Amino acid sequence: MISIVGNGDPVHVGRHLVSAAESLQVEHKLLDLRRASEGPRILTSLSWRLRGHRPLRMNSFSRYVRQHCEEARPSVLICTGLAAVTASDLRRIGAAGVKRVNFLTDDPWNPAHRAPWFMESLREYDCIFSPRTANRDDLLRHGCQHVERLPFAYAPEIHFPELARSLDEPPNGPDVAFVGGGDADRVPFADALLKAGMNVALYGGYWDRYPATRVHALGLASPEVARQLARTAKVSVCMVRRANRDGHCMRTFELPAMGACIVADDTPEHRTIFGEEGENVLYFREPEELVAKVRRLIASPHLQADLRRRCHERIVAGGNQYKDRLSSMISWRSER
Repeated sequence: MISIVGNGDPVHVGRHLVSAAESLQVEHKLLDLRRASEGPRILTSLSWRLRGHRPLRMNSFSRYVRQHCEEARPSVLICTGLAAVTASDLRRIGAAGVKRVNFLTDDPWNPAHRAPWFMESLREYDCIFSPRTANRDDLLRHGCQHVERLPFAYAPEIHFPELARSLDEPPNGPDVAFVGGGDADRVPFADALLKAGMNVALYGGYWDRYPATRVHALGLASPEVARQLARTAKVSVCMVRRANRDGHCMRTFELPAMGACIVADDTPEHRTIFGEEGENVLYFREPEELVAKVRRLIASPHLQADLRRRCHERIVAGGNQYKDRLSSMISWRSER
């Protein structure tokens, strides 16, 4: 049996790992991380802002996780991201003979996430699995026992091409789609596309905070909307989160699995995953280059279709589902 601490919402990694366990027929228990933040909205906000990014109910949730592990004795406790489990409870969980690992979905040195209590907890895990290469040396210097690179993945139960549209059918939606948070350093890229006269669909939080993108902000995208957008938009932008020091992101695998035509941030990790320019995606570094690559694709429906098909085939060929990542975490041994 394994236990998973994570957000149970369908679009979060915690839920993806639960579905992966079901696919692998592994007995599992979800300890829903949302319980740690239950309470009046104003109190949860104040706790996060004034108490070092501390969830309001962290101590009670952490005790719940520890008591569960002491009673159920799972073979492994898998925590996702900034899991609200204290260092002292992680030590007691380890003393009970439970292997403790964390799939570190965010950069803990990102000021938007940095939390003193979590920095202390990090050292108590038997292994940290990080999707980003930029974290490895920092984590080892911080005192983490073992650090392994483990990329993001896609969840086949929600990341698949819309069945009503084949990969060869011409798109009939916006010129460009971007699904992800409206970070300040992403705004110039969206603004450049808009100033170029393109029809841009922006989904995700915070785009409505900026004058340049406010009228194009369409809110959060449900899995159904994300699938439809991947197939109906002529081009989908895959942009990493720079504040997280990402080399790739969740969309790196989700967009190809859903059949999108992709222009991606030019990073070494993306080149490893997608191949060189023009094999499966086009790349960009600056706003002007993004505009030029999008224009090229809009002018060439055949290239759009070819990249859409080839990238989809490359990613779904094997080894990129969350069940593959879960297998790696379950099978990890410290003597490796």
